[in-house]
Amino acid sequence: MIYHYVLRLLCLCLASFFLVNTALGLATVWASQAAVRMAESMRPRSAARLLFALRILPFALGVGMVLVLCVPSYLWLEPKASSERIGWACLTIALLGAADWLGSIARVTRALATSRRLNRAWRLAGCETLLPGESSKALVVKNDAPLLTLAGVYRPRLVLSQSVLLSLSAEELQLALQHENAHRSSRDNLKRLLLLLAPSPIPLFPGFTSLDQSWGKLSEWAADDEAVRGNAHRALLLAEALLRVARMGAAPHLSFLHTSLCADDHDLSARIDRLLRIELCPAKTPPRKQSPTILASFGIAVCLGFLLAWPTTLSSVHRLLETFLR
Repeated sequence: MIYHYVLRLLCLCLASFFLVNTALGLATVWASQAAVRMAESMRPRSAARLLFALRILPFALGVGMVLVLCVPSYLWLEPKASSERIGWACLTIALLGAADWLGSIARVTRALATSRRLNRAWRLAGCETLLPGESSKALVVKNDAPLLTLAGVYRPRLVLSQSVLLSLSAEELQLALQHENAHRSSRDNLKRLLLLLAPSPIPLFPGFTSLDQSWGKLSEWAADDEAVRGNAHRALLLAEALLRVARMGAAPHLSFLHTSLCADDHDLSARIDRLLRIELCPAKTPPRKQSPTILASFGIAVCLGFLLAWPTTLSSVHRLLETFLR
C-alpha cells in the first residue's frame, strides 16, 4: 500500500513539474529574443543576471511548486489507504517529466565527468604556484596548449599552461587573471551547472540555445569590464592578452563547467573591438540604493500572506491534483 502511495506522489510531482516547466519554458522561449535585445542595451553584469534569471525561472518555479504545494498537500490530505489509480494522461505526462529530468542528469553527468578527467590530468602534469597579486595558488600545467581557465564549481581554481605564463607580460597576465577572478566572484561555474540541470521545455527540444549563448557572451563582457575598470590602457592590455592566447593555436576541449579566457572564438573579435572602444575614464562607484530593503520587505510580506493562506491553498491544490490524477 505504501508503494502505491509513494508511486502516486512521484507521478504527481513529475507531471506537475513538467506542466509548469513546459508552460513557462515555452513562454520564455517566445520572449527570449525581446529579452536579449533589452539585455544588450544594459550593463553587461546586469544583463547577464537578467538573462540567467529568465533562463532558470521555469525550472525554479517548477521545483518550488512541487516542493511547496504539491508534496505538502498530498502528504497532508491524501489518505494512505486510498486505492485510487493513476490515469493514463497523468502517467504519460509524468513519463515526459521523467525523460526531461533524465536528460538533465545525463548532461550534468557528462560535464562533471569531463571536468573531473581534465582536472586529474592537470594535477598530474602541473604544480601549484602562487602567482603575483593572487591570494590562492594556481595550477600551472607543463603544456604548450593555450590554457587559462577557471576549473571547479564550488571551490574554483585557476589553471593555466606554462606557455601562456611565459607568453604574456606581467601586466597582461594580471588582467587575464582578474578576468577569471571576476568569473569566480560571480560564481559563473555554478551558474553553468544550474543551466545544465534545468530541463528543456520539451524533451530533446533545445529551446534555450539563444539565451544560453547570449548569457555566455554577456558574462564574458562583464568579466572584461570588471578587469579593465573603465581604463583604456588596461582594456588595450587585455585585448593584447586575448590576441596572444588566441594566436597560440587551438585551445583544448574543456567542460561546459569551465570558464576560459578565450571561451568562444566566434565572439573574440567582438570582445576585442569592444575593449578597443573603451574610453579613458575612472571607474565609478554606483550610488547605494534602498532597493534591497524594499525587496526584502516585499518578500517578507508575500511569505506572511502565503503562510496565512497556506491551509486553504493546500486544500485547493489537493482537489486539483485529485482531478489530475484521474
